[in-house]
Amino acid sequence: MSMHTLKKSFVAALALVAASALAQPAAAQDKPVASLTVFAAASMRNALDDANAAFTKATGVKVIASYAATSALAKQLEQGAPADIFISADLKWMDYAIAHKLVKPDSRVNLLGNRLVLIAAKDSKIDKIDIKEGFDIAKLAGDGRIAVADVKAVPAGLYAKAALEKLGSWKAAEPKLAMAENVRATLAFVARGETPVGIVYETDAKIEPKVKIAGVFPENSHPPVTYPVAATADSKNADAGRYLGFLRSTAAKTIFEKYGFSYLIKPVS
Repeated sequence: MSMHTLKKSFVAALALVAASALAQPAAAQDKPVASLTVFAAASMRNALDDANAAFTKATGVKVIASYAATSALAKQLEQGAPADIFISADLKWMDYAIAHKLVKPDSRVNLLGNRLVLIAAKDSKIDKIDIKEGFDIAKLAGDGRIAVADVKAVPAGLYAKAALEKLGSWKAAEPKLAMAENVRATLAFVARGETPVGIVYETDAKIEPKVKIAGVFPENSHPPVTYPVAATADSKNADAGRYLGFLRSTAAKTIFEKYGFSYLIKPVS
């Protein structure tokens, strides 16, 4: 074999090796990544983002989270929106989901608890308010308005209305309400200084440096703030069970408690 032929063969071999090396990453990129979709109450965003990252690190399964008012998510499920897990901010909407066969009842667990609080801007003079019978939130707001989530449908708004009614504050407060589509939008009203006060969950107040907790609503003034979770009825995702199991683990408990949620069950792992 001539030197010229040997040289051509060597160059051809190098080209083949290079082509093979280039093809391998492309093949790896083409490989589908396991994932699941979670519909979760807006108030869970920060804590659940951390929990999802931990789940992905442990399992390699990517979590696609969609956050909104629980009421909006339940309606999306009812209209056929694809999701594998539903996490509600109250019992009512999870009951609705079960009644309309949107979730698997045997997968349901009441996972987390929260507290309802009054917030004001960080530098506000409104502070250390003793919220009790006769609490006059309308007077407290002065010429401003009271930020709440939609009191007709959104859990945070439903809890707020129940509390104000129980305390005898609703009639005066109702005309001053500035209603938002979800609890994080409510939080933003106060953080931006658009309203002097607002009613959100304790966990929301803790993640926003521009607001402070000015008072805590008595637990007996409203139904317990409870977050149930369940797999959706239409989900065929084998990883949904693994995800629910992770949410019931000690690792998840640590994350949720860091953000101020109370963990309502005994961890199973």
